[in-house]
Amino acid sequence: MAKQKEVLMAATAATSPPPDEEIGKATAMVFHAQTRRKATGGLKAWLIVSESGESHVEEVGRHSIMRRTGLPARDLRVLDPVLSYPSSILGRERAIVVNLEHIKAIITATEVLMVNSNSPLVFQFVRDLQNRISTSNLAPPQQVKDENSGSGIDVPVVAGPKTLPFEFRALEACLESACRCLESETQTLEEEAYPALDELTSKISTLNLERVRQIKSRLVAISGRVQKVRDELEHLLDDDNDMAEMYLTEKLLTRSLYSTSSRREEIGNLEAEVDDKRSEESDQEEESDGEEAGDVKPNIEELEMLLEAYFAQIDGILQKLSDMNDYVDDTEDYINIMLDDKQNQLLQMGVMLSTANMIINAGIVVVGLFGMNITISLFSAPHIKFWQTTFGTIGGCVALYVLSVGWGCGQRPWISEDSDKIKCAILPS
Repeated sequence: MAKQKEVLMAATAATSPPPDEEIGKATAMVFHAQTRRKATGGLKAWLIVSESGESHVEEVGRHSIMRRTGLPARDLRVLDPVLSYPSSILGRERAIVVNLEHIKAIITATEVLMVNSNSPLVFQFVRDLQNRISTSNLAPPQQVKDENSGSGIDVPVVAGPKTLPFEFRALEACLESACRCLESETQTLEEEAYPALDELTSKISTLNLERVRQIKSRLVAISGRVQKVRDELEHLLDDDNDMAEMYLTEKLLTRSLYSTSSRREEIGNLEAEVDDKRSEESDQEEESDGEEAGDVKPNIEELEMLLEAYFAQIDGILQKLSDMNDYVDDTEDYINIMLDDKQNQLLQMGVMLSTANMIINAGIVVVGLFGMNITISLFSAPHIKFWQTTFGTIGGCVALYVLSVGWGCGQRPWISEDSDKIKCAILPS
């Protein structure tokens, strides 16, 4: 048996690696995993919707997004779902940063970039965005007869309402989705709030008070979110320069125009070697063209009308929440008045009991005086005198109690009148 044990131990030692070798392998595996994580740590899945309406997912790093959109790092932090930033719409040189409710997107002149999410609200927004883009792209041009040509052939010319640029269609989809989400939450809160408040006024209980407390907390939260969106839209409408920054297609065309003018300047410089006079004239023409191109400002009327429409919608939602908040405040005032009335009734009952106790104590004093060991002529009188004294003491106590209560009631009419005035002033008509 001893020999067999030695053979088994030798075989185990030969087949198993030493402890140092196992530790080295584990360390190498951990280092390799950390290196791989660092190499791919900056990548993030982005959902990209092109101007043709097609969507796909790409794993792009932060620096690639910065080069692709021209945004600084601080603007990308606004889109981080981990961080909590207020609602904002930022217009930059080559992109628009949108942070509204569940929508965190970057809009360029040719595509929309969003952080990939599994939220159903995001899926609904992407579907609406694709439908809006596809509908605008498939809109056929109207057939208008060309009056200048004598052939009378119908020439397809764009007529009627002007199609919005891609960035404005994407921005409209973002605003519509955010307004729809806020309006849906407001409607749900209305359906829960008004019945709960009416039930509280009819029956004050701990359960009803807890329901109203939760409803008021939700009301305050939704009002704050709606107010932030409204303030952001109001800020954009008040600043024409911010709205002009959002014309990405116009700026893209302007940059292409500048590139064309720079090429013309190069050709003019080559011609200048041949003819100085002609080069000077061409330079003057190019400078005048550049000044005219630089003075061109996009017409912000389209964007202003778009923002005003959704500003009115957000303002309507905020008005509903304000009316609901007023109703909650009126209900609280009504509950406080009811509680004050109950408290006044309890105080009145306490005063009446204290008065009755004082009068009874006075009767007890009279009984105690007659109970002393003192000889008086009343003790030897007939029994009718005893009953007269007894009923006289009781009647005196009752009379004193009635007089005290009547005096107290005569001192409080002005309090009830003021409380009725307060009720009329607070409660809604």
